[in-house]
Amino acid sequence: MRINQEGGPCAERSSYHFEELKERRGTGSMKWDVPEGELPMWVADMDFEAAPEIKEAIRKRAEHGIFGYTVVPDTWREAVAGWWKRRHGYEMENGWLIFATGVVPAISSAVRKFTTAGENVLVQTPVYNIFFNSIRNNGRNVLENRLLYDGRTYRIDWEDLERKLRDPQTSMMLLCNPHNPTGMIWTREELERIGKLCAANHVKVLSDEIHCDLTEPGYDYMPFAAVSEECAQNSITCIAPTKAFNLAGLQTAAVMVPNEDLRHKMDRALNTDEAAEPNTFAIDAAVAAFTKGDGWLDALREYLAENRKTVRSFLESEIPNVTFVPSHATYLLWLDCRGIMGNAAELGRYLRSETGLYLSSGTVYGGNGDDFLRMNIACPRERLLDGLKRLKNGIKSYEEYLMEQC
Repeated sequence: MRINQEGGPCAERSSYHFEELKERRGTGSMKWDVPEGELPMWVADMDFEAAPEIKEAIRKRAEHGIFGYTVVPDTWREAVAGWWKRRHGYEMENGWLIFATGVVPAISSAVRKFTTAGENVLVQTPVYNIFFNSIRNNGRNVLENRLLYDGRTYRIDWEDLERKLRDPQTSMMLLCNPHNPTGMIWTREELERIGKLCAANHVKVLSDEIHCDLTEPGYDYMPFAAVSEECAQNSITCIAPTKAFNLAGLQTAAVMVPNEDLRHKMDRALNTDEAAEPNTFAIDAAVAAFTKGDGWLDALREYLAENRKTVRSFLESEIPNVTFVPSHATYLLWLDCRGIMGNAAELGRYLRSETGLYLSSGTVYGGNGDDFLRMNIACPRERLLDGLKRLKNGIKSYEEYLMEQC
């Protein structure tokens, strides 16, 4: 794990209004399309305004007033490549980059292009649940390499991984780097071992690195393609400013493919699926994020780190039978609910119906997710504390309810 090299000037957190309780109901927000009184802390979408530089770029583009078909200029490729060199120490060539409307559309296109119906696509569970949709909806089989949990953290089951990669029916591995929902940052050694196993068994790697910029201060992730030439030549990497800069609604992402043959096929896949044409604001917003967003992102990471500390302190003092898996990436906490009576999925439903707290059920992520709930802490601290109080009161009420049923 490498120490992060901060990429730009620091700014005071207060200047970015992370404490502002912005009203999002009535804006078409998927996250906030919930009844009054509910507090959504589920989908990976932040309750913070975008960086001022991004808002200014969008405002300037909107003021032009003509919103026709949009091309992908060289400035976009330069911005993406420049960000990865500056922030993560990885030099990618501009020509390796392909625009995509989103990471999920790119994953689905890759599954269709590089695998055949009936083949296996391997995932390391518990994992981002939409991976399952991209596999099953295209007639492929989900092959789980379940991560091993020791009651505190996760590690890879290497014996199981090697056995499943050797299966001739396994043709692709979807790698989540950093990992969602656990927040794990894979080490260079782990990624190198995965890369060698996949290359030896002719399994292509698609690395979803959408959460890579959301590491804690002092930590950085290792791009899979940066590990070795072997990894670079056998992989497709999906990246985007959408998670780090809260731009999911703008549908802007990039697919990075060093291997010329794979890149040609990926380009054709995205174009065939009509997932390679940007909307009017997608390019300008991404360029602004990757060229001017350093200060805002560094301030955000500091704020999220404080939110994580707030949760840890609250759980230790108020809900000691709930913990979260220690991690250094994403703004998602993987709450271990094994110390609570009953089932975590049932607890999640109870919390929403009785307290209005809306968390993600761990069941949908596979693996040992039945024992977990996922909490999104990318919100003002006042809102976070509201959620934690609802969690405490809901758990107390839930256990009392279960006792009454006995």
